[in-house]
Amino acid sequence: MSQIKYFTNGLFKENPTLVLVLGTCPTLAVTTSAINGIGMGAATTFVLVFSNLLIAALKNLIPNKVRIAAFIVIIATFVTIVDLVMKAFTPDLYATLGIFIPLIVVNCIILGRAEAFAQKSSIMPAILDGLGMGIGFTLAITLMGSIRELLGNGSIFDIKLLAEDANTILIFILPPGAFITYGYLIAMMNRMKKRYNI
Repeated sequence: MSQIKYFTNGLFKENPTLVLVLGTCPTLAVTTSAINGIGMGAATTFVLVFSNLLIAALKNLIPNKVRIAAFIVIIATFVTIVDLVMKAFTPDLYATLGIFIPLIVVNCIILGRAEAFAQKSSIMPAILDGLGMGIGFTLAITLMGSIRELLGNGSIFDIKLLAEDANTILIFILPPGAFITYGYLIAMMNRMKKRYNI
């Protein structure tokens, strides 16, 4: 029961996107729609969970001098799996996310959790930490993608919620809209943390 904190930390207290402000490159680049947020989040969560698991399992076998290189090889292995699976089964999403799938290898959320947590933990806490951080990242970028898609296109998950003749705000599906939305979400998270003492 005490291990649940490893999972919940990534959701609120140490949310990688809205609190630690890590992984901002894919956060700003791919969140033009909610489906992009879910796709990127799911890919990142898979890599986080399995790289944390393997690093925690092999921590005593990896020499300290080459630990970062070893972590990158482990992470790159799982990113390659994600890349090939997405290319085979979700080609449209794969084409939309483009270069950001291979760039998961250098995503500072994943390398940061490997260095700060997985290499110092046992397997179960490492898995829960990866899962919590991944779901926290997924929720944050899906929310961001939903807001941008709704305000910019009048839809969420490609389902039209606003009438065809409704005025949308084009800037929200353009790069400046990413910065505006991200700033407001970080401010809201900070306010919630203060108010509810999360």
